[in-house]
Amino acid sequence: MTLSEQIIKDFEIGLLSVTQKLKTDLSQVRGNRPSPDLIQDLKVSLYDQMLSIRELGSLSVLPPQTIQITLWDKDAVGAVMNAINNAHLGLSTTNDGNTIRATLSSLGNERREELTKLLKKSAEATRIQIRAKREEAMKRLKDAESRKEVTEDELFRGKEKVQKVTDKANGEVEASVEAKTKELG
Repeated sequence: MTLSEQIIKDFEIGLLSVTQKLKTDLSQVRGNRPSPDLIQDLKVSLYDQMLSIRELGSLSVLPPQTIQITLWDKDAVGAVMNAINNAHLGLSTTNDGNTIRATLSSLGNERREELTKLLKKSAEATRIQIRAKREEAMKRLKDAESRKEVTEDELFRGKEKVQKVTDKANGEVEASVEAKTKELG
């Protein structure tokens, strides 16, 4: 593998982590449709341990607005309900034995606009990280060329490849934000 290929591969890996982080962040934003992603990673203090809800039971969606959590241990019901209520996600909880139903209230227009602004802000922060990584990769390529470690042709091809990868990552950011915005509406 040539040095320019290694620089591009490092760049691609860096962008992948940036776009994955955005997707993870977006999955935590509450939409108008319930999703187990909204609560599955909430931490619950139980038996002197911090456990996620998905470690304590199974999660499913009951259309149109409810997430059902079937817990394996009846002693966890109170702790899980407290964790969901303390997360302030706009969910109201009820329980029926080992089963908790977390019902999602509809988003008001003001809250929807607030969340849309938050999505756009997250997307812009991600784009800034992408630009910084692109500049870093371009600088590494130029430095390698000035040290005669890559040829002028490799530098040109490397710059083109870096730009293609950047455009693809920006496209993923746009698609993710657009999909989440539709979910809010």
